[in-house]
Amino acid sequence: MKFSKFHKTVQEILRTDLPSSQAIMNEGHVMAKDIRIGRTAFMDKMGVESELEYKKRCMQENTIMFHAHIGMNSWNSTAAALVLLDNTAEANGFVVDRAGICLDRRVGLPKAHRKNIPAETGPMLHSIKDWIQVGQTAPIQPHMGDFMIGFPASTDNTILALKAGVTTIGNLSQFFAHEVPLWKDKIVTAAETIKAIAIMGTLRNKGTMVHSYLEDGFGALFYDCATVAGWAYLEHYIVENLLGAKLAHCIGGLTTDPIKRAGWVFALHKIHAPDCVGSMFYGDTLSFTPDFTLNQGVVAEYLLWDIMAQLECPTGHAVLPLPVTEALRIPSAEEIAEAQKFGRQIEKAARKLFYHFDFREAYYFSDTILSAGKSVFDNALDGLKEAGVDITDPVQILFVLKNLGPAVFEEMFGAGKVQEDFIRGRIPIEPTDVFEMSNKYFNEYRQMFVTQKMRTLLGGRRLLIASTDVHEHAVTVISRLLSEAGAKMIYMGAEVNPDEIVSEANTQNAEAILVSTHNGMAHEYAKQLRAALDRQKIRLPVLIGGILNQKVESQSLPVDVTGNLKELGFYPCARLEGGFKKLLESNIMAKGEG
Repeated sequence: MKFSKFHKTVQEILRTDLPSSQAIMNEGHVMAKDIRIGRTAFMDKMGVESELEYKKRCMQENTIMFHAHIGMNSWNSTAAALVLLDNTAEANGFVVDRAGICLDRRVGLPKAHRKNIPAETGPMLHSIKDWIQVGQTAPIQPHMGDFMIGFPASTDNTILALKAGVTTIGNLSQFFAHEVPLWKDKIVTAAETIKAIAIMGTLRNKGTMVHSYLEDGFGALFYDCATVAGWAYLEHYIVENLLGAKLAHCIGGLTTDPIKRAGWVFALHKIHAPDCVGSMFYGDTLSFTPDFTLNQGVVAEYLLWDIMAQLECPTGHAVLPLPVTEALRIPSAEEIAEAQKFGRQIEKAARKLFYHFDFREAYYFSDTILSAGKSVFDNALDGLKEAGVDITDPVQILFVLKNLGPAVFEEMFGAGKVQEDFIRGRIPIEPTDVFEMSNKYFNEYRQMFVTQKMRTLLGGRRLLIASTDVHEHAVTVISRLLSEAGAKMIYMGAEVNPDEIVSEANTQNAEAILVSTHNGMAHEYAKQLRAALDRQKIRLPVLIGGILNQKVESQSLPVDVTGNLKELGFYPCARLEGGFKKLLESNIMAKGEG
C-alpha cells in the first residue's frame, strides 16, 4: 500500500466521531476510587496483596511459577477442576500458582446483549457472588485473560474481577483481532477498553497488571517476529505511557522453536525494562498431533527451555504444561492435573541441566528482533502521526489500528526488505513459526489443487471463506490453495457472524460457503447460519471445518456435533483432505445442493 493510499485510508477512519480520551480516562479514574480489590484464597495462603507481589517474590527466590488453563463448560465443572488441581498439588508437594479461567465469549458483551447469542466453551458468571467464587474455591490465583479488557463489557468485567481479587486482567491483544458475536460498535469497544485500562492504571500501586497475549491478537497474524516485537513496544507505549497501567505480556502458543521461545523471554525483559514482570508463557500448541505420546515429548521439550529461560532471566512468566489432548479437544480436569505433575518433573531436569546450556542463539534472536522491532514501533508512530492520528490520544490509536488490520500494519511499517512479489511486500527478518507452518501446509497440499480434475471443478467458481473466531491461518491457507485451483475467492477473514456471511454471499454471488470454527460453538453457529440462509431463500453448499464440537450445559466438556451439522444439510470437514475429496467425489457444487 502506497503512503498516499494509506493516508487516505486513515483519514477515512478518522472521519468517525470519536469520544474524548481524556473524559473516558477521567471517568475510569473516578470509578477506580470506589473499588476495593478483593482477597483470594491464594492471597491469604501466600500472604500477598496481589499476583504482582507474589511474582516479584518468586523472581527474587528463583522460584518457577506454574499456570494451568481451565476451559470447562460450566462454573460447577470449573470449580471441581480447581479443587482437583489443588488436591493433586497438595498430595504431590507442589503449588499450582495460577489458573486461567476461560470464560464463555458472551461475557465480553454487555448483559443486555447476551441473550440469544450462541453458547461457547467456558462458564458464564452472572453475579458478583459468582465472581467471588472464582477466587475462593481453591488457593490458586485466578487469571482472567479472555474476553475481558478489549471488549464492550470491559469496564463492568474489570470491576467485577478486581472485587473478586483478580489482579492480572486481559487480554488487550484481543481488542485488535477479536469480536464478540453480533456486536458492531467498535467505538464503544475502544472507549470501554480505555476506561478499563484507566481503572487498572489508577490502581497500579495495588498490584494490578493488564495482561496481553501477543499471539492472541495481531501478533498471531503477522508474518515477521520483528513486527510482533514492534507491536509489543506499541502496546507498552499505549498502556504504560498513555494510560499509566502496568502491562504484562504473554507469548508462546504459536512459537515452536525453543531458541525463539527463550529469545522472547529475553526480548520482553528488555522491552519492559527496567521492571519487566510477565503474565505467563503459553505452551506450544502448533506442534501437537493426534498422537498423545508424541505430544508428551513436545511438552517436555518446550517446558525444559521455558523453565531454563526463567532461571537465566527471571521475568515472572508462569510456565504452562499443556495436557497432551489440547489440540484435539478441551482437556479434562484429570488431564490438566497430570500435566501439572509432569511439569514438576521437567523442572527438576531443567535445574540439573541449566548450567550446561548455551543461550547465545536465543540472545542473538532477541537482539535481532529488538533492533528491528524498535524500528517498526518508531515507523508506526511516525507514520500514524503523519497520516493525521494524534499519537497521544489512546482512543484514536486503538480505533485506527483495529480498523487498519495486521496486513496493512505489517506492509506499511514492517522492518523486512521490501519485495513487491512477496506476501505483504516484505521478506520477513525472522519469520514467525505459524507463518512458516502455513507455508509448509500450502506447499504440501498445493499439488492436490493444481490437478486438472480440481481445476475443472473449481476453476472460475466464486467461493466464500470465513472463520467464526480469531483462528485465521487455516482459512488463509485454504484460500490460497483454492486460488491455485482457479477459484475466485471471497475472503472474509476472522470473527465473521452468520448474517454477514449470508449477506456477502448474496451480494458477491457466491457458489459455495466454507466456514472454519474452533471455540465449541459449531452447532449453534451452524443453526444460525442455516436460519439466515433460509430467510434469504439461499441454497448453497456449506462446508464447515475445524473443531466440530459444541458446548452443552449438562456436559463438562464440548461434544462432537458432526451428525448435527449433517442434519442441517451442511458438509462437515474435520480434515482438509476429507472435505475436498468429498467435493471431488460427490461433485457437491455441480449439484448446487445446500
